[in-house]
Amino acid sequence: MPEGDSVWRAAHRLHEALAGKTLTRCDIRVPRYATIDFTGHTVDEVVPRGKHLLTRIGAATIHTHLKMEGSWHVYRNGQRWREPAFRARIVLATEDAEAVGFSLGKVEVLARNEEDKAVGHLGPDLLGADWDADEAVRRLLQDPQRPIGLALLDQRNLAGIGNIFRSEACFVRRVDPRTPTGEIEDLHALVEESRRLLTMSISKRRHQSLIYGRARMPCPRCGANIISFQLGDDPNQDRRAYLCPRCQG
Repeated sequence: MPEGDSVWRAAHRLHEALAGKTLTRCDIRVPRYATIDFTGHTVDEVVPRGKHLLTRIGAATIHTHLKMEGSWHVYRNGQRWREPAFRARIVLATEDAEAVGFSLGKVEVLARNEEDKAVGHLGPDLLGADWDADEAVRRLLQDPQRPIGLALLDQRNLAGIGNIFRSEACFVRRVDPRTPTGEIEDLHALVEESRRLLTMSISKRRHQSLIYGRARMPCPRCGANIISFQLGDDPNQDRRAYLCPRCQG
């Protein structure tokens, strides 16, 4: 699933392509919203909220979430799409650009003053103006026995972090992701490290993995073999975590 940095970049591309422009085409390929047509309306802005995207058009908002396989592409008008048309769930076009959302996990249209129905449950956004490390720590500590590797992925605690950056942040701070949240010596530093890594990924446009995806490879810090294991609240939704048994032991 794309993490906050990828969603932030997608929002930036969409905002550049659509904001302040009048829509010449609006095709929402979701039965519930198929009759809604914003053609002739001006897009005000596209903003990220954690892993969610909010496209604001007048008094309405198009809320989308990429989930596992979704993506947004921006094309010049007439340019051939890089994905098959049957995967397109929404098309928004202006005189000079065409934004297409493929295989989106979530598409809904809301009144702008009802955006909280979609994103109000989220914790502070690691890449947003509302970032508040103290609030993130407070939320994390509401369940002190929960493993930190699971608590970090819970978007109700802090929004935008996913499997990659939870592994990377725990590695940098020498924290075993299985450690109960209440036992973390400096939880504030861990959440700030998560934010630093996401912010760096935006500026570099690509994250150079320290530990994620590197099972059985040497730790970049001590040389011990990195291990991986399943970590999740639900056995059917376990996600693979990565660990240096020496640095994070």
